[in-house]
Amino acid sequence: MSLSDTAIKALKPLPDKPYKVADEKGLIILVNPNGSKYWRFNYRFNGKRKTLAMGVYPDTSLKQAREKRDAARKQIGDDVDPSELKKDIAASASIDRLNTFEAVAIEWGVKNYTKWLDSRNTSRARLEQHIFPALGHKPVREITPVQLLQCVQKLEARGVLATAQRTLRVCGQVFRYAVATGRADRDITADLKGALKTPKTINFASLTKPAEVAVLLRAIDGYTGTFTVRSALQLAPLLFVRNNELRQAEWEHIDLITKEWRFFVSKTQQEHIVPLSIQAVEILAKLHAFTGHGRYVFPNMRTPNGDTPMSGMALSIALRITGYTKDQMTIHGFRAMARTILDEVLGFRPDFIEHQLAHAVRDANGRAYNRTSHIAERHKMMQSWADYLDALKNGAQVLPFKKIG
Repeated sequence: MSLSDTAIKALKPLPDKPYKVADEKGLIILVNPNGSKYWRFNYRFNGKRKTLAMGVYPDTSLKQAREKRDAARKQIGDDVDPSELKKDIAASASIDRLNTFEAVAIEWGVKNYTKWLDSRNTSRARLEQHIFPALGHKPVREITPVQLLQCVQKLEARGVLATAQRTLRVCGQVFRYAVATGRADRDITADLKGALKTPKTINFASLTKPAEVAVLLRAIDGYTGTFTVRSALQLAPLLFVRNNELRQAEWEHIDLITKEWRFFVSKTQQEHIVPLSIQAVEILAKLHAFTGHGRYVFPNMRTPNGDTPMSGMALSIALRITGYTKDQMTIHGFRAMARTILDEVLGFRPDFIEHQLAHAVRDANGRAYNRTSHIAERHKMMQSWADYLDALKNGAQVLPFKKIG
């Protein structure tokens, strides 16, 4: 006899084993000891007895189970094994999931960023906030230039033009990776060249005159905030790295014996070496007694265990407290200060300086120098720079180096 909804609801589980109740034409319902009821379809294909899962009752009703059974019987009549077809469909869906923009982007990110999973990774954050919600689920091959443009134009409309441009550049990297791995035909971001407004170039305020630098250094030494922030401010001119690089410095990357700080520069995707002067080592050694138990050299004071770095605005606010407005001096401005004075006053080779700024430097054949290029000379340069800053701070008059030619 065929089943009915009333009969199915009346089926009670046995305490020790499952049992089956037949409907008709191979459809059965399996009743488990926990009370769950599963639809199954028994059939033969090429002489072999097989079973196909049809869903769970009552989510799959009796009527729906019979419709699935009839569809499977038609497939068998067409010489198609419904179990194998179901596997093929599942495999195809899995492949489709691997080909979505989000899946390709994550794969690209993990391959290219050592800290892709870090919540502070800006490329990841831009994709998650501005692209994934609208396009993340779409197969990367099917995304059109217009769809991508609509996403970044929302940023443009908010006035964050630089973020819009950077987000589009990250998308371009993802599309090029998709092309390289056979999941897209081309980089569609090439079609969007000139589609966004170009943000105005902002030059970070900086002091480059020795007399002004001397006053600034003395103001930093007089900073009355926390010891951690004061130490970071004192290291900013000595090391002239980017703000995020300084505040996110980790103790495991700093070797006070070899006097080197080695870290990965996300902007250039390369490891960078910062030689540490005697003055820098002295500051770091004192700081280690306070923050050396944690991950970060400059931890956020709200996390006593040191697992969160100093906030992005901490050093900028500290500079304001010392009396300098954002139009006079910025943390990034220490880079311009070092670049100008190391070249024009101390006379160091420009390529040494560019290496130390973690800029791309190439040889006569266009090949990029590696991270250890001129490291011995850079150690000497960083020590000379620290000694020069000390001399300025102490009131010495340092004459410019006269270049020949």
